[in-house]
This record gives sequence, C-alpha cells and structure tokens, in this order.
Amino acid sequence: MIKRRHLVFNLSIIMIPWLSLLLIGKRDMKRFSLSGVFIVIFEILNHLYGHKRKWWKFYDKRNSFIKDELPWSIGPYLPISMWLLKISYGNLKKFVVLNVIFDALFAFVFIDIFKKLKLVGLNNINNFQFFIYLHYKAYLLYGVQYLYEKFKR
Repeated sequence: MIKRRHLVFNLSIIMIPWLSLLLIGKRDMKRFSLSGVFIVIFEILNHLYGHKRKWWKFYDKRNSFIKDELPWSIGPYLPISMWLLKISYGNLKKFVVLNVIFDALFAFVFIDIFKKLKLVGLNNINNFQFFIYLHYKAYLLYGVQYLYEKFKR
C-alpha cells in the first residue's frame, strides 16, 4: 500500500513539470518531443536496470517499479529535457553546463533531502556514481536531437 505522502509526492512530480510544458510553445513542443520521448523510454530502461541492481531504496514497504521509479521517468524527465533543449540547443557548451548544474543539484542536494523526508535514498551507489548515471544521458539526448534536426532538413 502506497503511503499518502508518497502518493502526493508522485502526483506532484508528474503534474508540475507537465503543466510547465503549457509555457514552452507549440513549435518547440513539436520540435523537441521526439528527443524527449526517446530519452524517457531510455530512462525507463535505465530505471528497470537500477531497480534490479537495487541502486536506490524507496521507503514504502513494498517495492514496486510502477509506484517508485516510473513516476520519475514519466514525470520530470521529459519536460525538463524539453526545456533544456529549448533553452540551450545549438550551444553544446551551454547545454552541458546546464545539465551538469541540474544533475549535480539532484545527485548531491535533492537526493539527500528526499532521503531525510523518507521518500528515496541511494543504496548501492554513491552520489557521484548517481551523478554519472544521470548525466551521461544528456549527451544522448543532444545527439538524438541533433540527428533529428539533421534528417528533418
């Protein structure tokens, strides 16, 4: 049984980022959606692997991919990816710097806050390994968008 706090948290990490996409614009939504969907599918596969390896621990008693990892994949990942592409696509250096900042904040600050709130914590990896786990996908996201733009012309 999912705790009420965990359910509210899951709903908020899905709803708030998706609502922000109302501000991104129709043209940019269409332009960056393929890369965003690709990275979400790739992230779901990564989460399945991390779930199997027990890289993180959710504090609700029964571990379930659907209530634990899936909201992270379908919630913030696609909207944040699309926003980062909108803000920085065409400037790889800016894209990398923004991704380093976001990934570092999540891996070194927010994950510790979530652990103190008894939502999720790292289990079999440390914060730096988790940062690498988050960050390497940024290059894949940019590469997919680059190929999309190249073949679109």
